Amino acid sequence: MDLSTPDTPGLLDALGTLGTETRNERTTDLDRMTVADLLAVMNAEDQSVALAVRAALPAVAAAVEAVTASLRRGGRLVYLGAGTSGRIGLLDAVECPPTFGTAPEQVVGLLSGGPGAFVLAVEGAEDEPARAVADLDAIELDDRDTVVGLAASGRTPYVVGGLRHAAARGAATVSVACNADAAVSRCADIPIEVLTGPEVLTGSTRLKAGTAQKMVCNMLSTAAMVRLGKVYGNLMVDLRATNDKLVDRARRMVAEATGAAPDAVARALDAADGHAKTAIVMLLTGTDAEEAARRIASAHGDTRTAADPNGGRVDSADHG
Repeated sequence: MDLSTPDTPGLLDALGTLGTETRNERTTDLDRMTVADLLAVMNAEDQSVALAVRAALPAVAAAVEAVTASLRRGGRLVYLGAGTSGRIGLLDAVECPPTFGTAPEQVVGLLSGGPGAFVLAVEGAEDEPARAVADLDAIELDDRDTVVGLAASGRTPYVVGGLRHAAARGAATVSVACNADAAVSRCADIPIEVLTGPEVLTGSTRLKAGTAQKMVCNMLSTAAMVRLGKVYGNLMVDLRATNDKLVDRARRMVAEATGAAPDAVARALDAADGHAKTAIVMLLTGTDAEEAARRIASAHGDTRTAADPNGGRVDSADHG
């Protein structure tokens, strides 16, 4: 495909045959259903999404390893998509700094048509591969990064063009589609295909396909952050306590992780400038904030290793 004059018809000529575009035989009388029946059928259809994601878990696992490797070497996780798919990637990206304490530039969401397209659709933007090239060049994509192209149909020109350009720049590439043998799959090192089938409302891929893509993005970012040591047990110890709710959560996490009394937790958090991970290491090792921070840095951010170097995870060598 020539990115300057994209062969859009070549990508779209078989659109009507895709699973996500065909009519759902269980909902052909949707406009005649009672509200109770309509909601029941939507709920029944949604239950199939988790099973579809389960079938794709080996590919998701490979993608997690690629994302983790990128972040460890100073690269980024870059989501790329249009419409609902792009909004889902952007949503996951903006949640990473408060949840995991990442820098805003570590997880990036690129939406065809720009950030403004999150709230107001930019018609036709998804049909232009050159937009993706420009967007990736604007963030100075390089070979340390992993680009995840999200496309429910599996053939969005913006995503196809972006994945091809990312590969040319040496970045690792992952695709997420909701149809088999997707065009984006052929452009990615790691293709993820979650076969969600016909939507309750024909072609409305913000429904099951959107849910599936959100589930995959949840897995990619969460599992990668766990692998990077940003989680202690199941506690988000790198969170940024930027409001009263999160301050309270930080206190509870430190108490649960260490068993320390409330006054000791408060003192540790105060000394650690509110950083739960540092406070936990302080309390578990009996050190001050400076020594705890040194231990965390030495352990490449892994809390368990920093708190108990001889009792860390079996894969702690991965953090070296």
